Amino acid sequence: MKAEQTYSIYFISDIHLGAPDYDSSLIREKKLVLFLDSIKADATDLFILGDLFDMWFDYKRVIPRGFVRLLGKLAELSDKGIRIHYFIGNHDMWVFDYFEKELGMIIYRKPQVFDFNGKKFLLGHGDGLGPGDFSYKFIKRIFSGKLNQWLFARLHPNFGLGLANFFSKKSRIANGDFEEVPDEVENEYLIKYCKSRLEEEYFDFFVFGHRHIAIDISLKDNSRYINLGEWVKSPHYAHFDGNEIRLKKENLV
Repeated sequence: MKAEQTYSIYFISDIHLGAPDYDSSLIREKKLVLFLDSIKADATDLFILGDLFDMWFDYKRVIPRGFVRLLGKLAELSDKGIRIHYFIGNHDMWVFDYFEKELGMIIYRKPQVFDFNGKKFLLGHGDGLGPGDFSYKFIKRIFSGKLNQWLFARLHPNFGLGLANFFSKKSRIANGDFEEVPDEVENEYLIKYCKSRLEEEYFDFFVFGHRHIAIDISLKDNSRYINLGEWVKSPHYAHFDGNEIRLKKENLV
């Protein structure tokens, strides 16, 4: 008789370490490490759905300064046998193979379908999905181009990371500008995307980040859309116990 698979899966996104400044980022990093420490006893999988860092670039022989507490804790979880799934976001799209080789992470660059205990998930960061937002989609194509990545890697890290951080500080995170739930949820482009996917195939759960809105709503036929929010002002996470998924506020000091 086949043993039943046990699941205890955690989902986080949009930590944006490095923004808006060093001191507040360090506080957030320590809180994230406490959270990861609290789940290591039961977690089977950890899904990081993008924008763990406000900016990251994988140089061949240089590691961006900072975040040693987090990287050490992720290494500990990975060594313990917890599967860590990392979805590339729009702020950390220049993650290449360092985390895969050093920490054993599984890296994804597009939304992926998963089946856990008969429940069908569609997971991703959420950027560039749905209608509209053509300017961002154009910029993403430029930044994700192999030639542009190769050219940026030729820059000295002091200059390259300095330049990237300069533009990062102009982002909405660095300036405290957060998107809020609109008056009509139906206007959310990720919800429109999920509804269009439901016309093609059924998913029990859609889980995304990117929008900085902690939200859990029903779509149709018991399908649900969950956005994980963000960790700069209001940290949230989701947990799937093998039967049900719940969006929760992170309350560790």
